[in-house]
Amino acid sequence: MDCNSVRYSRHAIERMFQRSIRPDEVAECIRLGEAIANYPDDSPYPSALLLGFARGLPLHVLVAREDETADCYVVTVYRPDPALWGSDFRTRR
Repeated sequence: MDCNSVRYSRHAIERMFQRSIRPDEVAECIRLGEAIANYPDDSPYPSALLLGFARGLPLHVLVAREDETADCYVVTVYRPDPALWGSDFRTRR
């Protein structure tokens, strides 16, 4: 995802801390990750669920992007649960 800047919600920071996910892992997922779901009607900005891999583990990052400025906002970050996601971590079970 092309972002001019990246900001983190309080929720995202708390989840990153709880889940031992580093900011550089999130940044890499934003830069190189694959959009596996798009939410164009999210408010205040459209968002996308990105899939990336960090330390060999799958990572999901929900990012909202303001189209006019290309500023991105990390909403939440988590490691997808294999019980809830297919083996490719792209599709929900």
